[in-house]
Amino acid sequence: MALQQRIEPGPGQESVWDYPRPPRLEPSTDHIQVHFNGLLLADTTRALRVLETSHPPVYYIPPTDIQMAHLHANTRRTFCEFKGEAAYYDLEVNGFTASNVGWYYPRPVAAFEALIDHVAFYPSSMDRCTVNGEVVQAQEGDFYGGWVTQNIIGPFKGGPGTWGW
Repeated sequence: MALQQRIEPGPGQESVWDYPRPPRLEPSTDHIQVHFNGLLLADTTRALRVLETSHPPVYYIPPTDIQMAHLHANTRRTFCEFKGEAAYYDLEVNGFTASNVGWYYPRPVAAFEALIDHVAFYPSSMDRCTVNGEVVQAQEGDFYGGWVTQNIIGPFKGGPGTWGW
């Protein structure tokens, strides 16, 4: 991606092109909520967020702030070169089931060990995800699972034509 495509952030905004690679893990006191099929599935001010060049933040929620009885581990696994092997959850709420709605790292690499068992949800799989009351837009393409808010400026990797960035 050419540098001139970077959108200059305004006051209170972050550019994903200022995020590092390899990614950075940081605590967040933002109020994060995840809603699915009439249930407030997750509610926290203790999330961890991962920031990586060209990607909106991904919020990882501690399992103590999630109604974990609705999540069921499945057999899907993927590998992140920075965090290690990810495992996935299916979700069942009020008779409705959705597959691969979120992921977690049961044994992340040392630099990301704080992520152990924290769950990241794909906003596109949920009815609503919010950051400080603002409804999140899903990162296009759904491969990375980033959460787009008015405070995050792109352009973002993930949509058609961005894989080579």
